[in-house]
Order: sequence, then C-alpha cells, then structure tokens
Amino acid sequence: MVEWFASCSSHVHACVYSHEEARNAIFTSYQRHINGFAAHLEEEQAAEIAKHPGVVSVFLDRPRKLHTTHSWDFMLLEKDGVVHPSSIWRKARFGEDTIIANIDTGVWPESKSFSDEGYGPIPSRWKGTCSSDANDGFTCNRKLIGARYFLNGYVNDGGNVTTSMRSPRDTEGHGTHTLSTAGGGFVPGANALGFGNGTAKGGSPKARVVAYKVCWPALDSEGGCYDSDVLHAIDMAIHDGVDVLSMSIGSPPNDYFDDGISIGAFHAVKNGIVVVCSAGNDGPTAGTVSNVSPWILTVGASTMDREFDSFIELGNGKRFRGKTLSKSMKEARLYPLISAMQGKASNASDSDALLCKTGALDPKKVKGKIVACLRGETARVDKSLNCFLAGAAGMILCNDKPQGNELEADPHFLPAAHVTYKDGVEIFAYINSTAEPVGFITDPQTDIPIKPAPFMASFSSVGPNVVTPEILKPDITAPGVDVIAAYSEAISVTGEVGDKRKSPFITMSGTSMSCPHVAGVVGLLKTLYPDWSPAAIRSAIMTTARTRDNTVNPMKGGSGLEATPFDYGTGHIRPNRAMDPGLIYDLTVNDYLDFLCAIGYNRTLFSHFQNGTYACPESSNLYDFNYPSISVPNLSGSLTLTRTVKNVGGPGIYAARIRQPRAISVSIEPRILKFEKTGEEKSFKVTLKAKAVGEPRGYAIGGLTWSDGRHYVRSPIVIAIAT
Repeated sequence: MVEWFASCSSHVHACVYSHEEARNAIFTSYQRHINGFAAHLEEEQAAEIAKHPGVVSVFLDRPRKLHTTHSWDFMLLEKDGVVHPSSIWRKARFGEDTIIANIDTGVWPESKSFSDEGYGPIPSRWKGTCSSDANDGFTCNRKLIGARYFLNGYVNDGGNVTTSMRSPRDTEGHGTHTLSTAGGGFVPGANALGFGNGTAKGGSPKARVVAYKVCWPALDSEGGCYDSDVLHAIDMAIHDGVDVLSMSIGSPPNDYFDDGISIGAFHAVKNGIVVVCSAGNDGPTAGTVSNVSPWILTVGASTMDREFDSFIELGNGKRFRGKTLSKSMKEARLYPLISAMQGKASNASDSDALLCKTGALDPKKVKGKIVACLRGETARVDKSLNCFLAGAAGMILCNDKPQGNELEADPHFLPAAHVTYKDGVEIFAYINSTAEPVGFITDPQTDIPIKPAPFMASFSSVGPNVVTPEILKPDITAPGVDVIAAYSEAISVTGEVGDKRKSPFITMSGTSMSCPHVAGVVGLLKTLYPDWSPAAIRSAIMTTARTRDNTVNPMKGGSGLEATPFDYGTGHIRPNRAMDPGLIYDLTVNDYLDFLCAIGYNRTLFSHFQNGTYACPESSNLYDFNYPSISVPNLSGSLTLTRTVKNVGGPGIYAARIRQPRAISVSIEPRILKFEKTGEEKSFKVTLKAKAVGEPRGYAIGGLTWSDGRHYVRSPIVIAIAT
C-alpha cells in the first residue's frame, strides 16, 4: 500500500468507493484553493480512482530533497555597507511589509535575523497563524508573523514524529538559512566561525516572513519532503495571504500533473503569488534541471567575488589557493604529505581510501601527516572527519574532473583546504614525484574581490528541460556558493555526531541558497509594483540579467568552459536593473492553460483549475507562448513565432538587435517598436531559418535585445536543427 494524491472536481468522497473507505484512507484533504486529497491506497485502487470522470490526476506521493553578508554587495544593492539612493533597496523600502513564505525545514525563531525590533503592526491582510504543538517555546512576532508544520504524508510513509517534533522549529538548519536569505533583517557583526564578518540581511530585509515546515528526517535517499505535505503548505499559504513563495526543494523533473510542486505552484500563481524554486544540485549533467513548470521562476547557482582562502605550500616551492573555514595548523612548519591511497587501511579498496571514506584510512600511516583526498561520493566534511579520527594533521580536498573549478568553504574538523581539479592533479603529481613530499596549509582568510566572478557552480542542475524543451530552464542564476546566513542552533555546524560547534550563522552552498536570493528580490519588486503579475516580475528579472563576469568576459561553468543559457537561463540576476526593465513579457492564467493545451493536455482537465470550464483554442502554437526566452529543440526548415511585449516605462522607441546563432538565420518583424504610453503592448514575429551549410550539432546559441538606448531587454535564443 502506498500514498497517492488525487485532484478531484467535486467532493473527495466521489473519488473513492464509499464514505467509510474515504475516512480510513484519506489523511489530508485540500479544500481551500487546491481541490484534492492525499490517501493511503493500493495501486489497484489508485488506478480505479484515476478512471473517475471527476479526477484530474492521481500520482504517487513522492519525497523530495532539500536542494548573507556579501552577496547583496556583489549584486550592487549596496557598496561597502552604504546603500545608494538609486538602489532598489531604497526605492522598494527594503521590501517593507511584503510577505515572503518559505517551504522548507522550518525556522529557528530565536535567530536575530527574525527580530521584530522596530517593526509596526502585522499587515491586516495576513490571515495565518503561529502553530506549534510541542512544548518547545516556539513563538512568532511582528517579523516572523506565521509558522505552520505539515507532516501527514511523511507519517503515512512510515516517518516517526515524536510530540516534541510537532513544531515548525528548524532542527536541521536549512530552512532558517534559506528564509533569512530571502527576508532576514539586519544583523550587524554576523560571521561564520569568525569569517566573513559583516551585517547579515536578506534580499527584502524589512519584509514579513513565514515558515512552513514540510521537510523531516529522510527515510531514504529520496528525501523527507513529501508532495502531499508540500501541497498542504501551498494551499495554506494561499489562504494565509503570502506574496512570495520560496521553495528550495525538488526531485527529478516530472510531467506537470504528476508533480506536486507544479500543481501547487499553479494554484499559487493563479492567486497572484510569485513562486521561486531551486533548479536542483545534479549538475553538470545535461537535462537535470528540475522545477521546470513555466509558471515557476527556476534558479541556478553561481559564485560571488568573495572566498575564504588558505594556501597550500609544497616542498617544491609551488603554492595553490584553496577554500576553507577550518582552523590553523598547530605549527608553522612543513608536514609530511601523502595521498589518501598511501594511507589505505588493509581491508579498504584503493577507491574508498582515495575518497577518504569511513574506515578506509590506517591511523598508523596517516598520523601527523597531511592527507590528499579526492572529492566525491561522500560529504566533504565526512572526509575531514575521517582524516581527523585517523590522526591526520591536515587534509587537502581535491576536485575530480566534473567539479572542475568549483570550490566550497566548509568548517572542517582539522586544518584543510579545497582545491580545483587542475591544482589537485599537480599536488598528486608532486606527491608521486619525490620520496619525502611535504606541505603546509596556511591560516584561512577572507578574500575580496575575487576574479572572475560569477561563474556557474558545477553542482547547479542544467538544461535542456526534459519535460518541455521548448521552455528554457533554468530561468536565472544567483549567488549559491558559500552564502552566509542564519542557522539553527539545534544542530552543529556540520551536523555530524560528536561535533559540538554551533553558530548562529554559517555558510551553505546549493541552488537552495540561490533560490531565496531571487525570492528576496521578488519581494522588493512586489513592494514596488504590487499590481504586477508573477509573469511580469519574472520577465523583469530575466530580461535584465547579465551574462558576463567581473572581468567583462562571458561567464564560465565550473569546468572553466564558457557557460550557456542551459546553465544560467538568461544570466545572473541584477536587482537594480530589474526594477526598471522597460518592456516585459507578460502571461495570464489563461496563457498557461493554452500552453497546456498546446502540449496535448485534455481540455476537460482545465475545469478543475478555473471557475467554470475552460475550452482549448481551436489551434495553439507552443512556440507562441509568451516566454522571455526562446527555445527550439528541433528546427526543420524555418519557423515563425510570435512574442508580445508590454511597455512598463515611459514613451519610447525600441530597436531590435540580433546575435545570430551559428548556421541559423534569425529575422525580426517589425524591427522597431514605438510606444506612446505605459501599459501599451506590441507584438513582433521572429523567423528562424536553418542555413544549408555549416549546420551545427546540438544547440546553437544566439540572442535578441530590444533597446531604446537606456533599457536593454534581452532574450536568449537556443536552437537545435533537426537531423
């Protein structure tokens, strides 16, 4: 017997055999904005329910995984702690009274990031509550205005939740970190174990924030955030009156109506809520991007220009930069240096030893030495713990080839440094070149500014979108590496048993960290433009992004190769530009329904997402869906598509500029758009034609920019020619 979610057009009892079965099987009923229920059913029962004429979809209740001080300076919202009058922070009053909700592991309410000092009354439109059934002292205030927990799906899959756990309190740290990144208040003197000292704040530091806890200790490798609980949280978020939903969770991409996040997000967007989701951490493999629904703003992860550095000094005089948050070495001298494979325990494989897995190192061989370990398969801090337990003096963590240049600063258990693949190759070569290799790891320090930055994190999931390749995903990238934000003090800085170190702030990396950066910026835009649709806000963010780093060269991926729109979407977010985009590509709920018609969904399904029935148009062209990017996965001959832009600035004349993809001709008609007033809309056609010779394999990359001399409205174009 397994858990299923069913979306029904009428009362939930109509979807099961009897009222008694309904009472026994259903553990969650969504009766506010999402019409459906979650139940414990046999597969045969689920199959029968799926045949019911009032059932939209039936899908398995899947568990999902959980996918600062300087990042806002890097994005030019401030400079050295000074906020310029032209900053979106000033213009949007720091996101004042926008309500940002986070669906995650809960929140540590005592964090200074959620202090309500200086806040006025809670906005009267707020209809939520602060709910805790544990005697754990959890309280809300005028900053953290609401919190709930949802666990029926988790419990019904065998999760053991004690009375003390029935609370939105965060005992894992992830939710506190992400919520404070999106909407945490100003906290002077914040740092991570003494590094990166500064004033912590979220993207909308004066927003009101809400925590919905749906993630619990994982029962297996699939994670502990269940679709039924996520849907329940989204349903309540709509009821409670939130403006922005940030979700740093996900799973491999699924069909839209077999995906709880997709379904819930649709209902949220229908109610005017902007939904921001992480792209996933399964990069750099192609086609891994998740949360790909076109009504979701999907965020990849990239670096910023701050690093926590130490240097590895070798006996041959060479020096390599690494990253760390670990302590200094005991003595300022050269230490014996070995490969982890040279420290192999007698019962361990070469591979396990090189990866510094548990029990794979022999204390007699590694004691007092610096051990060079290979990254992969196990957590980075697990490797340092194993070296520490074996008596090593230090550790060098070397990237393998897929990780390339992507480095992360971790609070290791002993002096350690994380180096690139190229530097790791040289370090191993040195170890193998001499009878007595030696080395030293210097004291760590905070280093600003680093160049080049940003570059894409190699873990960031990439396109193409395997569900609908005609929609380019991810949409945008934002800082997601070594982000300092608030943390739960119920857990150590590594989460490892035996680690007694705790900190109110810590660094974390992942698309989980980049997602709330974008959610925070969305909060600012909601304050500035409360009447803008979710699609308008997404368009403003996407079309004003940049694709060059701080050396004015094209952004690179973690491997060092030039990144593409499949890595970063339209580029790296620029909040100040997003508040004045000039033109936007807008979409309505009906446009999303037409999109579903175009990809073949049965029109009878749509009555369950609208008040009344919805009839698909006689003909619909997927390529005419008014998305801010253009993706054509199978161009045969020529194709003409249509886009419509709305003027959100003053009167102006915009001219089109095209960056032609290799072996493909792109033409625009008309090439000039003249706007007389704000709110005016103009349509244009884009014709794509494959050239007869020099046809590229795979995707060719180009771009379209509309400009009036002050605004630059950019759209990437990605095209693969049919073979």
